[in-house]
This record gives sequence, structure tokens and C-alpha cells, in this order.
Amino acid sequence: MNRALRNRAVRSEVKTLVVKARRSMSVAGASESDRGVLALDAVRALDRAAAKGVLHPNNAARRKARLMRQAAKLAVAPPAAVGKGKKAAPAKAAAPAKAPAKAPAKKK
Repeated sequence: MNRALRNRAVRSEVKTLVVKARRSMSVAGASESDRGVLALDAVRALDRAAAKGVLHPNNAARRKARLMRQAAKLAVAPPAAVGKGKKAAPAKAAAPAKAPAKAPAKKK
């Protein structure tokens, strides 16, 4: 098997795994564990392709970063409202306590 065929097969596999991971993140019915497994498989495939020289290391890093950024958005997103017609109340963050300003000490 020559290198061009191997490279084409590896690139195809990487693309397929990345697309599957992205679709799992955009579908509401996918579970957290499925998303994690698919993202991990895609990252492993990107690392393998970069190690074999099929993809440039920066290209693989860029794709992994995009995938992880999309996953991070899901982790930060608020959970869906539960119940009929009820909206979830936004969580209020506690304001940081301000320290009282001290007057500068006079020098003698």
C-alpha cells in the first residue's frame, strides 16, 4: 500500500470521526458520555494522523482546539428548563465583597 492511499484513508477516518463528534454536540438527544467518547476518539485520530505525518501538527492542533471549544460551550450552557411552561430562573452570582479603602499612612 503506497503512502498516498494510506494518507487518504487516514484523512478520511479523521474527518469522519470529527464530523461524528460535532454532530453529537449539536444533537440535543445525545448523552454526555457519548459526546465525550466521540470527542476522545476524534482527538486520538487527529493525534495519530499528526504523528504519522499525514496531517501537519498545527493542523491537528487547530482541529482539536475547535472541537474542544465546541465541547466547552456545551459544558457552560445552562440546563434546559424542566416542567411545563416554566422558565428556569437565572442564577444570580454573588457580587465580590469590596474591601474598605484605607487611608494612606502618614510618614513622620
